[in-house]
Amino acid sequence: MVLPRLPHVRSRREIGTSLSEINVTPFIDVMLVLLVIFMVTTPLMQSGIGVNLPAAETDDAPAEEGLRLTITPDKYLHMENSLININLLEKRLQEYFWNKPKKIVFLQADETIPFGYVVQIMDIAKKAGVETVGIMTELKEVKDKEK
Repeated sequence: MVLPRLPHVRSRREIGTSLSEINVTPFIDVMLVLLVIFMVTTPLMQSGIGVNLPAAETDDAPAEEGLRLTITPDKYLHMENSLININLLEKRLQEYFWNKPKKIVFLQADETIPFGYVVQIMDIAKKAGVETVGIMTELKEVKDKEK
């Protein structure tokens, strides 16, 4: 049996001029969108937890090392930037300071928090083995008194 002959099919595709340049316009668009996203989100990441600290006339420079505990106006407790239950605070502090030579906590409490609640947090920290508990304040602007 003889197969009929098909019309002539080109065995090679025609190769036109190849494009040797990369189109960078979509790449630039994507980069600009990413740049805007990072510019908007970076300040949000650095702001931390919003509390109104009590004001004091003196200003002491904090130590270089230490853990920051923050109490928000609605009595939520944050260890660095993670939310923590007050019932687990002692255990978490012991885990955090395990094998660390300096055990320093900076307490950053909103000015509307009752003093008894702040003392309760300080007591838990002392029971966990914390050596020093510092209370953070904002510097109060003092008007110069005329003599």
